[in-house]
Amino acid sequence: MDTKIKHEKRRRRHKRIRAKIFGTSERPRLYAFRSPKHIYAQLIDDEQGKILAASSDLELKKKKMVKIEKAKKVGGMIAKKAEELKIEKAVFDRGGYKYHGRIKALAEAAKEGGLKF
Repeated sequence: MDTKIKHEKRRRRHKRIRAKIFGTSERPRLYAFRSPKHIYAQLIDDEQGKILAASSDLELKKKKMVKIEKAKKVGGMIAKKAEELKIEKAVFDRGGYKYHGRIKALAEAAKEGGLKF
């Protein structure tokens, strides 16, 4: 499959998902984005249009890890940052990706870290 078509399909899925998902300051949107090399997570308050917390695998000191391990670490880090901000619940936005692999690992690590979806 052509990569342009693949990216366009993901964008369309994400647009459909975003029409239904909305984050507030009490229950922000946990947005997950993955590139071919890295994974990123953000807690977003859509009412004010602010990013409350962000985390990525670029913050990790140990670089030699499998991508799924990195995703788990990022999920744990974003859960820790949410705990510091006294955020217990979030709405998970998978960004148009399938709930599988790195996205699933990030979400489950965030759940184990104390976030509730």
